[in-house]
Amino acid sequence: MNGSSFVDYYDVLQISSNADEDTIQQMFRHLAKKWHPDNPKGDPERFRILVEANKTLTNPEKRATYDVKYQKFWEAKWNLSENASNGRSYVEDSEVRESLLSLFYVQRRSKMNDPGLGEMEVARLMRIPIHLIEFHLWYLKEKNCIQRLENGQYALTVLGVDEMEKSRLRLNSDRLLEGQTSTSEKEACEPDRESRVSLPA
Repeated sequence: MNGSSFVDYYDVLQISSNADEDTIQQMFRHLAKKWHPDNPKGDPERFRILVEANKTLTNPEKRATYDVKYQKFWEAKWNLSENASNGRSYVEDSEVRESLLSLFYVQRRSKMNDPGLGEMEVARLMRIPIHLIEFHLWYLKEKNCIQRLENGQYALTVLGVDEMEKSRLRLNSDRLLEGQTSTSEKEACEPDRESRVSLPA
């Protein structure tokens, strides 16, 4: 990796940018075992970067300095993305949330031992600026469709799985005719733009 290249230490440690020191240390220990050069499947370069990330983010002064660069780096990325869009409006909020649920569903379904996704990772995968993703993550979390894990990442909940499966049934014309969706099918974490049902107590 080029020494002048910016390295996303939060992504390296697979944590949120607001993760506390305990979470950082926990993820560092977990990943250090995986990438340590003594491990047959280890990766010396990844391990080196991992150590750098841990040293930087567990030092208050170094982290504060790094966070300034981190913010500028992603602001530049998103400005470039927004300029490239030529002023096109973003997709409907309901579509974004449906896509988010699908993303978390695939992650949970394929990686049961590692079901989480970080905010920045989700933003990159969705190709949507982080400040817009934060709103939708908040919404889905309040609806109990996703939950925040101990490492600061988000993962799909059982309620989220149920909603994804029901959503797929509604979209399948062979299983459910258009306009026949019952009220009971509109669960609390329904991303549909017309659904405003609150979670039961």
